[in-house]
Amino acid sequence: MRHQGKLIRSFRQLRTDVLAPDLPIVTLFSGGLDSSYLLLRLKNAGFRNIHAVSVDLGEDESSQEKQQIADALGATLHIIDGRQAFAGEFVRAAISAQAVYLGTHPVSSTLSRPLIARFAVDLARNLGAAAILHTANRSQNTLRRLNGALALLGFDGRYGSPYDLDPVDRDEKIQELKEAGLDRMSERIVSGDSNLWCREFESGILDDPEDHAVPEYMYRWSAVGAPDASDTVEVRFREGVPTAVDGVEMPLLDVIEHLNGRVGAFGLGRYSGLEHLDNGEKVLEIREMPAAWLLLRSYRHLETAVLGAETIREKMHLEQLWVREALEGRWFGELRGALQCFMDTCALRVTGTVRWKLTPGTAETRAIVADDPRYLRDREAWEKQSVLTENEPYAMA
Repeated sequence: MRHQGKLIRSFRQLRTDVLAPDLPIVTLFSGGLDSSYLLLRLKNAGFRNIHAVSVDLGEDESSQEKQQIADALGATLHIIDGRQAFAGEFVRAAISAQAVYLGTHPVSSTLSRPLIARFAVDLARNLGAAAILHTANRSQNTLRRLNGALALLGFDGRYGSPYDLDPVDRDEKIQELKEAGLDRMSERIVSGDSNLWCREFESGILDDPEDHAVPEYMYRWSAVGAPDASDTVEVRFREGVPTAVDGVEMPLLDVIEHLNGRVGAFGLGRYSGLEHLDNGEKVLEIREMPAAWLLLRSYRHLETAVLGAETIREKMHLEQLWVREALEGRWFGELRGALQCFMDTCALRVTGTVRWKLTPGTAETRAIVADDPRYLRDREAWEKQSVLTENEPYAMA
């Protein structure tokens, strides 16, 4: 990776003789334990121009809570609404690429991290910041995704995570924050990441793949409510982009939010999977993604209705290359961009609707209607016509 000399990998590097105390420092801020503790360490180290940037992608944490933490730790909070960009650019691309990690779970932070990095770089450049810091650790794939994105975006300052080489015990972080007047961090029993596409849980009580019962209260979208015995939902795509639900046109952002609640009410969209780290070790991740569950399946049905079998076979191979490049922190790399051009070309033909019948715990298609289909609607009529066509040369002879 480029710019290795610019990487910040430990808290030992966060000194005023390494970074000027009055120059702006941008930190990625979620309002969680690690990002709050980083603000505390920067404040205690003597830095006086700290800017915490929080990109709202449809997450769980409230802006009010983040503001309280930033105020308590002497940081300037910047909240950026990135929902439209996330849905229209990153999620849209993932739908067309059928971005599912090794067939187990749709990707999520793989999509959000490059966008967050892009917003952070824009802010840092506007402020003239000396560094961009984040809080990913060695057991999180976010480490290479953010570092990779920041490098490919060409940020001129220093960047990285001090947790990379300096892990800090959870109890130690909680205690120091409590002494600084922030005592609510002890309530968090897992690490979470949320956006409009996915709610994800890992670590803490979910560390062990061999024993990882998820408390039901953690689920929000897929918590089975009191739905009707069944529900019929129809999704329309135009050139690969979901544009309507049950005939009602709406932006992709609204399609996702609507389907998360509607599909999730039937208990659909829960995933568990093991994802690899840099050296091949695997970590457990749990997620709920009801809208993704339905939209990815709907897209594949329509895709098979309009594209040739050989095109789809090759696309399925390239989909995993797309996932690999994005997951490894190369969203802004040339190969991922080239692969996206192929996905977008295929998507131009994906126009039509898919109708589903939802019942608790399952769903079945009821109609697949493509605007330019390859499928047969009357096999017997086709067989008769094909025989007539085949016999024409012999009849003329």
